[in-house]
Amino acid sequence: VQLQASGGGLVQAGGSLRLSCTNSQRTFSNNAVGWFRQAPGKERESVIVISWKGATTYYADSVKGRFTISRDNAKNTVYLQMNSLKPEDTAVYYCAAARGPYGSSSVEGYIYWGQGTQVTVSS
Repeated sequence: VQLQASGGGLVQAGGSLRLSCTNSQRTFSNNAVGWFRQAPGKERESVIVISWKGATTYYADSVKGRFTISRDNAKNTVYLQMNSLKPEDTAVYYCAAARGPYGSSSVEGYIYWGQGTQVTVSS
């Protein structure tokens, strides 16, 4: 099962993007979903996680106040709204479904991954 992440692109610093994560094969309404990112030469890091009921259970300090996560279980889709983007947000963004309903910041807790979508923020 592979999730589909979309919505990435090139944006100027201070701009916004909304990423989407969905899957047509399997519902993940009972799973937490997380967004991760990986910049060149760096390890994949957790950005933000949403529980199965829609509560944000984790977010990185670097995105606090700028990124929000939401989900529409009827559409089997999770969204990442990114505002006030900075050049250091440039990375490939991945969504992933967790083993359980609450998730964590650890990549080991996720079993289904998307292919990634590139976000590039120019200064």
